[in-house]
Amino acid sequence: MTTALLELDLDTLHLQAFNRLDVQAAADALAACCVTRRWVTRLAAARPYAAVEDLYRTAADELARFEWPDVLEALDAHPRIGQRVTGDSRDCAWSRSEQAGTARVGGTVLRELAEANAAYEAKFGFVFLIRAAGRSAEQMLYACLDRLSHDELTEQPVVRGELAQIVRLRLDKMLRETAAWN
Repeated sequence: MTTALLELDLDTLHLQAFNRLDVQAAADALAACCVTRRWVTRLAAARPYAAVEDLYRTAADELARFEWPDVLEALDAHPRIGQRVTGDSRDCAWSRSEQAGTARVGGTVLRELAEANAAYEAKFGFVFLIRAAGRSAEQMLYACLDRLSHDELTEQPVVRGELAQIVRLRLDKMLRETAAWN
């Protein structure tokens, strides 16, 4: 069997496991991906999904419908980049993993990142959100400093894009972990 077929079969098995969860368990699993109540409720209610792509499309469509207060609700659950994430929940564990690029840097970069985060929050009133997975602390610092030059109307679509990337990565993780529970 080719690798592509094996991955397809695993994706299908993972999705089937997710589809079998009761509504509350599905909602809890989805909340680790994005805490916005409306998003969680709609995605859980839309099950069963025929294909993983249907789940991804529904998730993206619902994110695209977010009003700005929905985005802010999602942002409230995200820790500051570079801040040590504590807690046992799935989303805390994922945040620690996603921010692994900040764990290996010296104090200067972390201090600068903390300062940039504070400046960003002071300017925009919400946490600096970036897909941390696969990015170094330096890359995230430069992105934060660059985005500080944005006005609010310029920054909002960037935040939405970063949120969509994070949610997509977390949906993949959620599906893999859900299959492991069943």
